[in-house]
Amino acid sequence: MRPLILVSNDDSIHASGVHALIDRLVKFGDVYAVCPDAPRSGQSMAITVSEPLFLIPQPDYNGARMYKVSGTPVDCIKLAIHHVVPRRPDIIVTGINHGSNASINVLYSGTMGAAMEGCAFGVPSVGFSLTDHAEDADFSQCDPVVDHIVEAVLKNGLPQGVCLNVNMPSIGHPVTELRAAVGCRAHWTEEYREYTDPHGRKFYFLTGDFINDEPENESTDLWALEHGFASVVPVAVDRSEETIPTIQWLDEACRAYRP
Repeated sequence: MRPLILVSNDDSIHASGVHALIDRLVKFGDVYAVCPDAPRSGQSMAITVSEPLFLIPQPDYNGARMYKVSGTPVDCIKLAIHHVVPRRPDIIVTGINHGSNASINVLYSGTMGAAMEGCAFGVPSVGFSLTDHAEDADFSQCDPVVDHIVEAVLKNGLPQGVCLNVNMPSIGHPVTELRAAVGCRAHWTEEYREYTDPHGRKFYFLTGDFINDEPENESTDLWALEHGFASVVPVAVDRSEETIPTIQWLDEACRAYRP
């Protein structure tokens, strides 16, 4: 029986990143994509509790069954597992996100929130992101990394409670190196720009700068991305854990990567 692969994201069912991901995954198994009906970036692991959710079938894409949901990325995973897929998925894959989810951004990301929800269900889960926010980003540069990581996870599995956060630099060609890394210590200088509407009411938009607190640390995901490498960071759903279980095969798989 072919592996069953569940796909989601936070950029919506219409995003080019999820279509690029499906193009790679259909050769590995039977794909079901359940994604938000509109962009839901920054939703983390939010769920909808006070509004009805609508699960709407969409036309198939490249052999994948497609659905959109009027809710968050985590809503998509929950609904998919309970009402869409015919059996427990063998792997959950989220992305490819438009923009980096490295460092502290993993905490805000809806794409990684969906991966962590899959992990909470006990399904091996991986989130992929490309450091390019453009709608027409070239996702072909992600192809060898997606293939390599998905094949390795299907073969080896992941420890209970741990998913993978994979980030790829936008450099115009496939990356030459894949690094097992740690999440970089960093922060946002969160600022809110003030505006006034025609009725005299003030409103605000979030802005600010991203600050790398350890730019010289070569073991971090940000260092890898800044030097043109893809990073793979294990992420624990239970954030009270002092350590993340070792993934025995990860270092070897990264060394074996060849684009």
